[in-house]
Amino acid sequence: MTLFRFKKHYTVEEARSLLPNVRQWLEEIEPLRRKLAQHEERVQGLLADGADLGGDVICQSLKNIVKLRGVLRQFESREIQLKDLDRGLLDFPAIKDGKEIFLCWEKDEEDIEHWHTLD
Repeated sequence: MTLFRFKKHYTVEEARSLLPNVRQWLEEIEPLRRKLAQHEERVQGLLADGADLGGDVICQSLKNIVKLRGVLRQFESREIQLKDLDRGLLDFPAIKDGKEIFLCWEKDEEDIEHWHTLD
């Protein structure tokens, strides 16, 4: 019996059918990452000035963290591996010739055309 690392394995067609959703999730992540970076910069500035933290600054940061985690859960729950958020590079677990592989895709690509081993 072969043991696999992943519970879910995608055919090329299944992975391809998720690309519209994946593109949308990636588009949602980028502004949230920017907002979090801005909040972090603001918090660091306030800390440097000795200000008391709390209120709106922290509340907005937490809201954005929760939103980001929700989007990231879309990938995690489907076992889609995010390899590089800046490039939008991700892998879908798949089976080829009885072995686990990754179907590899990047956000600027029209289709899934590449694959590689798990290593």
